Amino acid sequence: MIGSRIKTTLLLAVLTAVLIWIGGMFGGRGGMFVAFLLAIVMNGASYWFSDKIVLAMYHAQPIEEFQNPQLFQTVRELAAEAGLPVPRVYVIPQQTPNAFATGRNPEHAAVAVTEGILRILTPSELKGVLGHELGHVRNRDILISSIAATLAGAIMILASMARWAAIFGGFGGRDDREGGIFGLLFTAILAPVAATMIQLAISRNREYLADQTGARLSHNPESLARALEKLEASSKRLPMDASPSTAHMFIVNPLSGKTLAGLFSTHPPIEERIRRLRSMH
Repeated sequence: MIGSRIKTTLLLAVLTAVLIWIGGMFGGRGGMFVAFLLAIVMNGASYWFSDKIVLAMYHAQPIEEFQNPQLFQTVRELAAEAGLPVPRVYVIPQQTPNAFATGRNPEHAAVAVTEGILRILTPSELKGVLGHELGHVRNRDILISSIAATLAGAIMILASMARWAAIFGGFGGRDDREGGIFGLLFTAILAPVAATMIQLAISRNREYLADQTGARLSHNPESLARALEKLEASSKRLPMDASPSTAHMFIVNPLSGKTLAGLFSTHPPIEERIRRLRSMH
């Protein structure tokens, strides 16, 4: 718990520093002050509302038990096995099979699955996937993951603004000061890289741990391994309509079928994840 809080604090501090730096590139000291105020607002919003923001991004719809009794029963069984409150359940209206968990703590957690994953997985494979997601909840990964998604998205938006400013000559004559158009171009290129590198730092090892936790909760590592094989193959055939700022939240990289996605992969190699699962006894 303490380690999770430290990681969350460090993440907020680093992303805040990046936001302030971008503000400085836009408007000097005044821009840095505005960016600092923006960072304070965004940090608060990220903590309290990051789950709602991410769910809204994917048009995830809450469902009731009568709409999918088997899905709810599986979630309830896994939550009991993990000693967790039963999370809210959402369905994402996309055919690419995938899933993620979000929320600031286990008492406010949500699990979201796509329509596609409900269509292609067997009940035991789906249980493995849901076990993985509840593994993130149990391991308290979901807050830092959701905050990273929200703030990294904000950094990418600001970087996009910087890119357009560079194209159209900057703001208020600043192209003659402090680097001008080159500084804005540098910001536009580096800020998304910085956001992605922060995501990489928090994502890869936690996927292995969530796989291990999920396999133990579902009592079937092989089912999760088979599910990962199916999800990876489907994602390559039909990349998900997903934002790079939230790619790290999904059980498999939703952008794996896109040409440049491998440059900044937010997930460890799927083959290694499967190998580790199949080596579990």
